[in-house]
Amino acid sequence: MKRKAVSIMKNITDYIDTAMGRAVPDIILKGGNIINVFTGEITRADVAVKNGIICGVGTYSGDNETDVSGKYIMPGFIDAHVHIESSMTTPIEYAKAVMPHGITTVIADPHEIANVCGEDGLKYMKEASKNIPLDINLMLPSCVPATPFEHSGAIFTAERTKEIANDYFGIAEMMNYPGILSCDSETIGKLCGDIIDGHAPLLSGRGLDAYISAGIKTDHECTLAEEMSEKIGKGMYVLLREGTLSHDMEKLISAVTPHTLRRCAFCTDDRFVGEIIRDGSIDHCIRKATSLGVSSVDAIIMATLNPCEIYGMKNKGAIAPGYIADIVVSEDLSLNKITKVYKNGTLVCENGKSLFNSGAVYVSKVTDTVHLPQITADFFYNSPPETFTAIEFVQDSIITKKVTACKGDKLSKVCVIERHKNLGTKGIAYVTNYGITNGAIAASIGHDSHNIIVIGDNDSDMALAVNALGKSGGISVCSDGDVIAKMNLDIAGLMSVKSADEVIAEHDSLYEAAKSLNITDKIDPFLSIAFLPLPVIPEIRITDSGLFDVTEFKFI
Repeated sequence: MKRKAVSIMKNITDYIDTAMGRAVPDIILKGGNIINVFTGEITRADVAVKNGIICGVGTYSGDNETDVSGKYIMPGFIDAHVHIESSMTTPIEYAKAVMPHGITTVIADPHEIANVCGEDGLKYMKEASKNIPLDINLMLPSCVPATPFEHSGAIFTAERTKEIANDYFGIAEMMNYPGILSCDSETIGKLCGDIIDGHAPLLSGRGLDAYISAGIKTDHECTLAEEMSEKIGKGMYVLLREGTLSHDMEKLISAVTPHTLRRCAFCTDDRFVGEIIRDGSIDHCIRKATSLGVSSVDAIIMATLNPCEIYGMKNKGAIAPGYIADIVVSEDLSLNKITKVYKNGTLVCENGKSLFNSGAVYVSKVTDTVHLPQITADFFYNSPPETFTAIEFVQDSIITKKVTACKGDKLSKVCVIERHKNLGTKGIAYVTNYGITNGAIAASIGHDSHNIIVIGDNDSDMALAVNALGKSGGISVCSDGDVIAKMNLDIAGLMSVKSADEVIAEHDSLYEAAKSLNITDKIDPFLSIAFLPLPVIPEIRITDSGLFDVTEFKFI
């Protein structure tokens, strides 16, 4: 999926004749309020489309008119950084969820499935993304695994990265920023191509300068306004994130000014399909930004033109002549009622419903990916000292805090178990503010190597929860020796083969079961533990190799 500019030369005379009124447009959107992302103005006009390209914005008439009087016409929205796997659905089900919300293009990093299945995972994502109206621009994962401090299902070397880089839209988020700063040759060797996404939480000063000097120009990990301002001031683009667990917008919005606006875009990163369908995706980001004081038009610019310019997507991101006809029609600027979505000039969604389907995708090489023996309760035996280092969750964030705990404190035991090659490695630690009682939760979602993670207050239920995952993986909730809820995630232990509606129903049952175990309301019971093994997010993590201090970049 090598990045390429969209050419409009093939049918240039058709476009000229349509613009001049000598040829009949395929579609005329009549009388809408056009959002001009170049000037910030809203003007009433018709939009003429031919062969998937906008040919004219003015006054047109013909047989194919659609009355959009009083409605707002804007470009299709773009998610500047997303892991489709985190929706827990396949690419087609993901597309059917996001496109009714106006999303027509995503910059997708498939590093979740790549860490489990390697190049077979990438092949699956490519095949599953075909014949879908959503533009899924696949990046090539740069961190498989994210660091050498855990065991993943695959390893992408710098040599292999260079060999296949041209088949992808760009290089996905470079998470191993310590490897960049130390000039590790293997890490540096993966920085090939024109587009390289970043991932540098709280990095500043000389370290940030060095990171940017390596050719990395985006970041979606800002959690402080001053961090965002420094990164933009040094030439980076910042992607403001509103995912399921990470809600960064409110903390960052003050750094969006008339001067910085054009350096900003939106992303969801990790967002569950249920939230997408219920609350939206990038349309939710636009509403959130508007509620925090950004004008609706500026927020739409951040969701359309800006990401196109960041990622070099020519002829996309505007309602203007010569631009691809990715068009959103909304009753108002709140985007609460998007009535039509066009992709390449074809109506693909109407009144909240997708109008497309796709066939089955061959998945045999990305199933049965959990390789573990039967686990018993004594597998989790651990005798900590009287005082020890523990993990504290931070609400609405994937950042954690390193704290000192005592043996008598109310703690939750957490264990990460290698699941790809049955190596037998495990790491055990304690969490201070999860609150689980009388049970355990296990999952095959553990960013980014996706080893098994289990958390609980007793070893018997923890063993039961892990064993309940079987070969397919998924999520299980156990209590008092019973499996009280379970979801299979057959594709790499990350995605369900079922419809989005079925996934949401199963997840709702899991959530209710988890909440019956008294997990604190301030913590998402699943996503909070899913990010605990990620050893590139401050301050402290647990991997299958042990408790890891991210700040010091070494094991505790």
